[in-house]
Amino acid sequence: MILSDKDIRKYISEGRIKIEPCNLDEQLDSIGIDLRLGGTFKIFKVTHKSHVDLSDKNYEPDTETVEVNEGGSFVLHPDEFVLGITMEHVELPNDLMAHIDGRSSLGRLGIGVHSTAGHVHPGYKGRLTLEISNIGKLPILIIPGMRFCSLIFEKLSSPVEHTYHGKYYDTKSPSPSKISEEFKAK
Repeated sequence: MILSDKDIRKYISEGRIKIEPCNLDEQLDSIGIDLRLGGTFKIFKVTHKSHVDLSDKNYEPDTETVEVNEGGSFVLHPDEFVLGITMEHVELPNDLMAHIDGRSSLGRLGIGVHSTAGHVHPGYKGRLTLEISNIGKLPILIIPGMRFCSLIFEKLSSPVEHTYHGKYYDTKSPSPSKISEEFKAK
């Protein structure tokens, strides 16, 4: 069951969903809550490597962190993929999950806000890393603080037995892939 605006407001007022900072009058929609784009981005560097070897237990993506100051913008070039982050810190209870949806106004310009990881696990807390791409033909200036994606909440049939405390728990900045941790365990 997807939560309505009435239920989202209730869950937030009861402290079951935590989203900070948040202005419900500006961010609450009929079936979700808009989240804003933070000012930190991870850009993937082109290196001398010919490929990414996922079986390399020591693999770490070569990224550069870019901070955009208040009032500034970030140029998202065509065919570019970067990691961004929400301004808001989100905490979910054990009986709710959430879906990150792109905003249609941005999608119509060619901006994607997540490539595959569009769900937020029950029990998650932290800022959400966004997998941002521009599939359009022109560079687009994206502005920290703008409403960038929507979070849709879904009630589970029962609370989960295993609260999420995975690799990306309590994220504070855009978090590149940690898939090599899966190979280190073997």
